[in-house]
Amino acid sequence: MKLISKKICMAKDIGIHNNLFGGTLMEWIDEAAAAFATEYCFTPNMVTLRVGELLFKKPVKTGNHIRIYGEVVALGNTSINIRIEVKKYNLYSGEETTVCLTNTTFVRIDDDGTPTPIGETVRKLHQERVAREGAAVAG
Repeated sequence: MKLISKKICMAKDIGIHNNLFGGTLMEWIDEAAAAFATEYCFTPNMVTLRVGELLFKKPVKTGNHIRIYGEVVALGNTSINIRIEVKKYNLYSGEETTVCLTNTTFVRIDDDGTPTPIGETVRKLHQERVAREGAAVAG
């Protein structure tokens, strides 16, 4: 998975149970995934279609460093599906602990908001990445 964003949990992000608000984490995930999708597809014209089930595995506290990782699961005709993993980073040990998992889907749109095909250049690069990753796993 590729590191796509970093955040620090601040006091303003904390709810009544002294944990990070789930909605704030959802915002961070959507923002990071959107940036990743637009860069991957070489277009700013991507919108969130779907955020899958969010599995909150561990609490996040004030001062925790958060790393958001993403990888492309599938590239469709007009859409891209991204697996997201959010990890808490320990500055002292370098250890990471998974705090949240989800999948997101983005759709490429035209100026009217109508889904439009993802470019052929993106498809070729995606196929090359998949082939390289498959060769690395096999080798």
